[in-house]
Amino acid sequence: MTELSIRQSIIDHCRGMNASGLNQGTSGNISVRLGDRMLITPSGIPYETMQPDMIASLPIAGNGDYDGPKKPSVEWPFHLDIMKARPDVGAVVHTHSTYATILAMAGKPIPACHYMIAAFGGPDVRIADYARYGTKALSDSVLRAMEGRSACLMANHGMIATGATLEKAMWAAVELETLSKQYYHTLLIGGPMILPDEEIVGVLQGFATYGLQDGKTGGKAA
Repeated sequence: MTELSIRQSIIDHCRGMNASGLNQGTSGNISVRLGDRMLITPSGIPYETMQPDMIASLPIAGNGDYDGPKKPSVEWPFHLDIMKARPDVGAVVHTHSTYATILAMAGKPIPACHYMIAAFGGPDVRIADYARYGTKALSDSVLRAMEGRSACLMANHGMIATGATLEKAMWAAVELETLSKQYYHTLLIGGPMILPDEEIVGVLQGFATYGLQDGKTGGKAA
């Protein structure tokens, strides 16, 4: 993909996540790795009016210097720090999706209530400790919560999902919100049965060959 098409794809995914209810207003943000730079949505621009040249570009090795006519999202620090710490991450999706945010506000990490928890790297999805938006403290908290994981909730804030590509990161965000909704509703009827860690290990092994893997068609895990 060209840089222009990646910029347009970021905008298209932003509009899509608002249309689907995964996000509201301009509260979410998306970033994509492009070589040694990070492309990220600008601050406070409605997605309906956003244009490709408004997407900010930051050096991944930098400290916030950016190119573009608009300032990057105020959340650029944790996007950049994830890119620095996790070379496996090609895209980051941050939303204030309803059910993930409810759990984050209530201080409830997601346990192994469904085998799809393994899609995020382990037997749970952790909650990053609260810190004010845009701060180094928030970045540090997010990185701790994402050790060995591809997603996390953010206390009193929202959620983060990552992937090797923007499409995979968006898929993960949708799956995380779905799992959050399911877990929330089980709590209303007494709570879920929790799968043992060894089952999640087995599911993780199955996921390694599930569906389309880097251009190859693998076996079906479910």
